[in-house]
Amino acid sequence: MIRWIPVAILTCLWFLAGGNTVRHEITTAEAAVQPPAEQTKGEAAFNRYCAGCHGKAAAGTDHGPSFINRIYEPNHHGDQSFMLAPRLGVRAHHWNLGDMPKIPGVSDDELKQIVGYIRWLQRQAGIQ
Repeated sequence: MIRWIPVAILTCLWFLAGGNTVRHEITTAEAAVQPPAEQTKGEAAFNRYCAGCHGKAAAGTDHGPSFINRIYEPNHHGDQSFMLAPRLGVRAHHWNLGDMPKIPGVSDDELKQIVGYIRWLQRQAGIQ
C-alpha cells in the first residue's frame, strides 16, 4: 500500500500541472497537406466557426483542444458528438481550457461538412 503513495502523488501533481490537457502539436508536414476538393467546404466552415479556438487544421490552441488526438477518434467521440457540441456547448471534460460555448449560426449542413473535414484530418494523422 505504501509503495503506491509516490505514484498517487505524482499522478495528482500531473493533473494539477495541466497534464490532462488534450493537445497535439500539428507538424509542418501535416499543415502542408491540402484537403481534397470534397473537403473544401468543411475546411471553410471549420475555419469560420471552429479554428478560432481549435486552431488551423484542428491543431488546438490555448482556447480549445486539438481534434487530431486519439481521444476524439470516432469510437470515443462519434460524429453526433461533433454535431451536438456547437448546438449545446460542452462542459470541459478532457481538457482544462474551460467550457465550450454554444456556437450560433452554424447550419446542420455546415456541421456535417465540418465533421467530414475533421474526420479527414484525423485519417491523415492515422486516427481512425
